[in-house]
Amino acid sequence: MADLSQARVLILAADGFETVELFEPKKALEAAGATVTLASLGTDPIQGMEQDLNKAEMATPDLAVGDVDTDDYDALVLPGGTCNPDKLRVNERAVEIVAEFMEDDKIVAAICHGPWLLAEADVIEGRRLTSYPSIRTDLENAGADVVDEEVVVDGNLITSRKPDDIPAFNKAIIAALETELAEEPA
Repeated sequence: MADLSQARVLILAADGFETVELFEPKKALEAAGATVTLASLGTDPIQGMEQDLNKAEMATPDLAVGDVDTDDYDALVLPGGTCNPDKLRVNERAVEIVAEFMEDDKIVAAICHGPWLLAEADVIEGRRLTSYPSIRTDLENAGADVVDEEVVVDGNLITSRKPDDIPAFNKAIIAALETELAEEPA
């Protein structure tokens, strides 16, 4: 089992997040020892969904996007759900957070519709990634090389297509964090 006790991971989500795409990576990261923080547009509980249609478990954010200092984190996780990234991509600070992680070459992991935030932050030109099929044209229009694979790792960027890909997505995030922590000076 990985020891990520020094890892600090930020999950960015809003109402409409796909529950398994937030809770499964969070659970896997915490089981490996990482400290996981959830940020949203505010600190009121946010509504999770199952397949965009059925209300599911809610999550209570630890902090609002306006209070996020990206220097405090090693990685960013962007769950999908159609409404979640759509709400976040119109929030200036949420988009800045994504851009800052990418500019600092920190791990950014996005699944399903989560890569919409990457397009909005204008950080995927020339990058190889995957996503849910319905947003692939948007990603291509933003300059990405979009493929249909379970998980794609392109440098610091990790992407997956859908909930079925979560095991591979989690494994890639944990492996990337292990590598990053091993490279940090003691």
